[in-house]
Amino acid sequence: MKKYLPLILRIAVAIILIQTLRFKFTAHPDSVYIFSKVGLEPVGRIGIGIAELIAGILLLIPRTVWLGATLTLGIIGGAIMMHLTQLGIEIKGDGGVLFYTAVVTFLLSAIILWLYRTSIPIIGKRF
Repeated sequence: MKKYLPLILRIAVAIILIQTLRFKFTAHPDSVYIFSKVGLEPVGRIGIGIAELIAGILLLIPRTVWLGATLTLGIIGGAIMMHLTQLGIEIKGDGGVLFYTAVVTFLLSAIILWLYRTSIPIIGKRF
């Protein structure tokens, strides 16, 4: 299991990132609502969607896992901050599902980055 756990985590985070893209790229009303509320509609919605797509792909490529995890931490960290400062935990009666999914994704990305810390160029060899 120890051998497969990092791969399972990478795939899980990539799936979470990639499955939300259909909402961002099709201008789903919930996605438009969220990005309008934080003043980032439509450029932020599309830009963050592209960044999430790139992060998801990087997580699946063995040599770039560390970069995908780092990018994911930045993107999802921003999402968590938006929830805590402007959006609130619950959005349109979702019971906080988006927020809690973001927190789980952030934690899994941090674990992935820790597991792949030695592959980070220049500084990774020190670990």
